[in-house]
Amino acid sequence: MLRFVNIDTLWVLALVPVLVVLAWFVRRVRRRAMDRFASPGMMARLAPQASSLKRTLKFLLLLLALVLMIGGLTNLQIGTRLEEVKQEGVDIFIAMDLSTSMKAEDIKPNRLEKAKLEIRNLIGRLGGDRIGLVVFAGEAYTQFPLTTDYSAANLFLEVLDVDAVALPGTAIGSAIERALESFDFKEQTAKVIVLITDGENNEGDAIGAAEEAAGKGVLIYTIGMGSPAGAPIPLYGSSGQQTDFKRDRVGNVVLSKLDETTLEKIAAIGNGKYFLGTTSQDELDAIYKDVSALQKREFGVKQFTDYEDRFQWFLAPALLLLLAEFLLSENKNRRYSLAKLMRQGEQKAA
Repeated sequence: MLRFVNIDTLWVLALVPVLVVLAWFVRRVRRRAMDRFASPGMMARLAPQASSLKRTLKFLLLLLALVLMIGGLTNLQIGTRLEEVKQEGVDIFIAMDLSTSMKAEDIKPNRLEKAKLEIRNLIGRLGGDRIGLVVFAGEAYTQFPLTTDYSAANLFLEVLDVDAVALPGTAIGSAIERALESFDFKEQTAKVIVLITDGENNEGDAIGAAEEAAGKGVLIYTIGMGSPAGAPIPLYGSSGQQTDFKRDRVGNVVLSKLDETTLEKIAAIGNGKYFLGTTSQDELDAIYKDVSALQKREFGVKQFTDYEDRFQWFLAPALLLLLAEFLLSENKNRRYSLAKLMRQGEQKAA
């Protein structure tokens, strides 16, 4: 298992292309100044040992040493011992709608981004609880299973967009069933499904799936994203600029309307609560306060408990490169230069 303790340090690598451009600019200015001072032939006579190739090589050595030192500052660590660690918590599966209607902007910045923000905030509050994510549109997929690796959960969350599920629709029933399949009912932990959707164009038997979940003791909370009045779904071009709104076959703008009735019914069957999503409120925070009051049970998680630093893998070669740069002369090989001068003398004598 590999991990970087100071992974934010990698942002410093942005300096590398800046240094390359700066070095190119300095070299260009120097070349122009030399051309104004003397012709190329005269410069070759005045500084016969100067080597532009070696000067470039010295710069590349410094640049590579810098990259390796930045890598060392991230403090790479390797897990050396895997153990089962006992933790207390609740199992929470988020089922998030990725249908196109989640791009509607009646909740700012839009329904999908608001949902992702709330999930990020929830992950930041978890302490020992396991979280998993199911995404769905016309069908449902497990984006990541139950985990306490909150950093990895955030990474998976960042890449989500409405194109992650190709089949259009809103298969709420399939999402609940997928979450149920992912729970381990042999473990006596409290189990919760949080359904985040606008509920529109619901396909499949969502009520039947909710009843099945309730029969297994799983609580279901629902968050309705959008408004009953509806909102248009913006369409964007490759440049990120809005080009139009989604339209039906006859050219009318499609309004995506929140189906509160279905979501309220699912929450009631699942012995949970329904929340209306808003721009200002954090509905998942309110749900987590409810969930935190549940009796938490122990479960075992396989984790690496011992890590060893491996920053020296980067710093050792960086120091060698710096030493090589220091010892490397900018001048051409002396024997080569003397031989060239002798040949030029012989040519003049002849």
